[in-house]
Amino acid sequence: MDKKEQVYRDLQKHLDKQAVGYPSTKTGAEIRLLKRFFTPDEALLAIHLNYKPKAVEEIYETAKGTGNSFDDMLNMLDRMAKNGVIGHIEKEGTRYFYTLPFVVGMFEGQIYKLTPEFIADVREYISDKAFGLEFLSTELPQMRTIPVGKSIRQEHHIATYDQLTNIINETDGPIVINECICRKMAAMSGNQCQKTSRLETCMAFGNIAKNCVRAGMGRVIGKEEARDIAGQNEFEGLVLQPSNTRKVEFVCACCGCCCGMLRVHKILAKPLSFWSTNYYADVNPGDCTGCGACADRCQVHAVRINKSPGIPEVNRDRCIGCGNCVSSCPSGAIYLVKKGEETIPPADSEDLYDTIMANKKTTLRKIRLAARLILKK
Repeated sequence: MDKKEQVYRDLQKHLDKQAVGYPSTKTGAEIRLLKRFFTPDEALLAIHLNYKPKAVEEIYETAKGTGNSFDDMLNMLDRMAKNGVIGHIEKEGTRYFYTLPFVVGMFEGQIYKLTPEFIADVREYISDKAFGLEFLSTELPQMRTIPVGKSIRQEHHIATYDQLTNIINETDGPIVINECICRKMAAMSGNQCQKTSRLETCMAFGNIAKNCVRAGMGRVIGKEEARDIAGQNEFEGLVLQPSNTRKVEFVCACCGCCCGMLRVHKILAKPLSFWSTNYYADVNPGDCTGCGACADRCQVHAVRINKSPGIPEVNRDRCIGCGNCVSSCPSGAIYLVKKGEETIPPADSEDLYDTIMANKKTTLRKIRLAARLILKK
């Protein structure tokens, strides 16, 4: 293996040691993807980054062996950040860079550069058992589910980070609307979304929004348009999945036909062992008319209609508390219940990935966890 080839394997091994790893496969799809993301020189420099943001001056000290001047190195880091393959944040005038997971991270950064060849490599990689084990074995999921606005009651005393309108209203930075990469990939493969014809459904806030602006990704929108898009998403029954942090940096609006996360949910025997949500749906049989709207609306097969007496039944092992069944019920018979023990997400993305890293599992523990998710007993 020549040096240009070896640098990609070295980078893969380095990324695999981060909070959310990047495992190798027998097919080599992971290397083909890295070649799409990084030039050999960029790959060599990226090995000097970690999941924790690293000041640019510190990066230069550790990467002097790459032969780049400080300015050349900074230009290269900027280029990688704008290409969506590494992260960037600025604090008190100091610039920091860091590695990104494949999902959520490098993959989503390619939303406006999709090609059939890239999609083929992505599908080959994410269908590999090694990737599945890594993605599902994190101590905390990178995303969670929050309820749509019309399903929320006053007695829920809902936290700000669990309500999209509050997230929109309280953000003090730009809001960027992006196309949904899952829906776009499906459409490019000839599978149109069954829930919406819109692609612009996913919002970025905070540092991710700032990086989108720097990279020219998506478009900046005001709070009024953000609320309008949120209303359209709710009307069409899309599931709200923000970053699993109190300081929310993105909110995906997902469908069961295209979204990778929801499609994984439907094949797991015990998906709530991996999901993070503070609510579940319940039914008041006395108010139910048996119309079946809730079952039709549910995108994770958590609601089914009993043949007799025709009343819906919610499978609490599958319900993610999105609230779409509630907003579709004409008689108000189905409602959300707040779980007794509320799950409070980490403060921010650094806290989230620190927690994941501190609890990074060995291969054997990953297999055991995956078995609990997949096996019915």
